[in-house]
Amino acid sequence: MLWIMLIATMCLMNLYSAIYPSKPLSTPVYIKQLYFFIMGMGIILAIISVDYRIFMSWNYPIYGAVCLLLLYALLLGKSQAGTQRWINLGFFNLQPSEPAKLMLVITLASFYSRKDTGKGFTLKELGVPILLTAVPFLLILKQPDLGTALMLGFIFVSMTLFVKLKWQTLSILLGVCSSMIPIAWKFLLKPYQRQRIETFLNPESDPLRTGYHIMQSKIAVGSGLTFGKGYLQGTQGHLDFLPERHTDFAFSIWAEEFGFFGSVIFLSVYFFLVLWGLNSAVSSRDKFGTLLCIGVVSLLFWQAFINLAMVMGMLPVVGMPLPLFSYGGSSLMTSMAGIGILISVRMRRYQVPS
Repeated sequence: MLWIMLIATMCLMNLYSAIYPSKPLSTPVYIKQLYFFIMGMGIILAIISVDYRIFMSWNYPIYGAVCLLLLYALLLGKSQAGTQRWINLGFFNLQPSEPAKLMLVITLASFYSRKDTGKGFTLKELGVPILLTAVPFLLILKQPDLGTALMLGFIFVSMTLFVKLKWQTLSILLGVCSSMIPIAWKFLLKPYQRQRIETFLNPESDPLRTGYHIMQSKIAVGSGLTFGKGYLQGTQGHLDFLPERHTDFAFSIWAEEFGFFGSVIFLSVYFFLVLWGLNSAVSSRDKFGTLLCIGVVSLLFWQAFINLAMVMGMLPVVGMPLPLFSYGGSSLMTSMAGIGILISVRMRRYQVPS
């Protein structure tokens, strides 16, 4: 819980700075995020109050419910900026693709804990988990939301490699994935998604249009130098050069104001959160608990890695929020629900499974 409180404090400070000195007519984003943190704490308390093994029995109902929400968002959801990802609940817009990540963790953990023999999965035995991943993957990709869809792929790969594959299976999968790259480039990716990858390879080719986001982010991160410009003293964000500074590029604001030293402190908190999650996996008394922890840790790690690499120009811009730090209710509560599962597994590490 200490790590959550530290990240929450840094998040609210950063969000306040991201909109400073503007005076919005509606509720400021840092106040909304505080409400989401409070709701997230309620979710954590609800999860740790029950045995995490209950998710093994409810994994397929949860899977079906989330897929229905994804389908509803795709067909009848709120449209914004050419995408259709949200369901309007009145008090906030639910993005079903966020809980879909945690749903996939629970589903794969349940499947692998029942089927794993320790000898390694064959390609035929991976048919069901591949199908279970492909359904939400395609629904999210259709919205379109490439970043979140790729996260499902990272979760699948991380958990599948953890439970072990036969070498022949791994070789076939690597060969198939490699051969799919040119097909995906030509037929699956939309023109703006291909443009983002081309911009990543050469952002200076169009610094005022397609390369603007990443160029301004790199300027913000680099201008922080060793100790930063000081809290509320950043220029890229406060002078409106940096877009999406409270969501995808929230870390750019932090790096500009607190510099390399502040960024190391920030990343250390994430590092110890990941170590704590891995320790929960090691201490679990059953395979399902271990797989749940591995899935949640992979979810948090890959999201953080992709977002940080994106804002520093090391990966293309794919619209990936920084867990527990970027503004967004669906993302925040999904991350906190995942941490609730980690706590639940850790609390029951001395119980002998029935």
